[in-house]
Amino acid sequence: MANEAQSIAQTLGSLPLTSELLQAEIHRLTKKSVVSLSQVQSLHNWLEGKRQARQSCRVVGESRTGKTLACDAYRLRHKPTQQAGKPPIVPVVYIQVPQECGSKELFQIIIEHLKYQMVKGTVAEIRERTMRVLKGCGVEMLIIDEADRLKPKTFADVRDIFDKLEISVVLVGTDRLDAVIKRDEQVYNRFRACHRFGKLAGEEFRRTIEIWEKQILKLPVASNLTSKAALKILGETTAGYIGLLDMVLREAAIRALKQGKTKIDLEILKEVSTEYR
Repeated sequence: MANEAQSIAQTLGSLPLTSELLQAEIHRLTKKSVVSLSQVQSLHNWLEGKRQARQSCRVVGESRTGKTLACDAYRLRHKPTQQAGKPPIVPVVYIQVPQECGSKELFQIIIEHLKYQMVKGTVAEIRERTMRVLKGCGVEMLIIDEADRLKPKTFADVRDIFDKLEISVVLVGTDRLDAVIKRDEQVYNRFRACHRFGKLAGEEFRRTIEIWEKQILKLPVASNLTSKAALKILGETTAGYIGLLDMVLREAAIRALKQGKTKIDLEILKEVSTEYR
């Protein structure tokens, strides 16, 4: 197998190197960007109200709708501050939890996010340290993404963070999160308030594509991605999922540049879109 692969590689030769300028543009197009969209602004306003009222809640939406980016962007709008000799003040903490996340793993992620050293000890000792760190850093809101990955018993500790520290706890996930928390009435009652982060449609979909072309892609020549033909292709391919739209448009832009083009034409858009269907 290795010899066959070596033979194929030798026959085809080395892949062509990209120029420094092209490589820089590709790097720019692969970097994460925060875009001000109406649905993101709406979510941020809603979260701000919950933070100020110290109310817990949940944010629910299908995968690839942009929940993660929107929630992390909200955290970035609340910049930490620090005075000499004092703990940093971190108003908003945003974390993502792994599969089958237990209490110890949850506490570890929180402590490490706040730049504190994780110490060995029992779950009770680590729990107490986490509570002290959250209080010492003045945390007002804890956003837990992929919250449906928490083990059932871990939700008791999430409840305690809300009850004992009186900070807003936000659970973020898909509809599976709703199914998980409704199994425990005490959890569900604390997280009844819900903001649904939906897909893009109609004028909002068109406006989002226009924003993406101008603020994210920024190619030398306008690609006219809001034309009827382009909108049809993108609508059928992405179904209004902003995460999928972002992937398609970025890849199409990179492919256009690699082909020596200054814009995304319909041929490239169709080519890339076909791969995502």
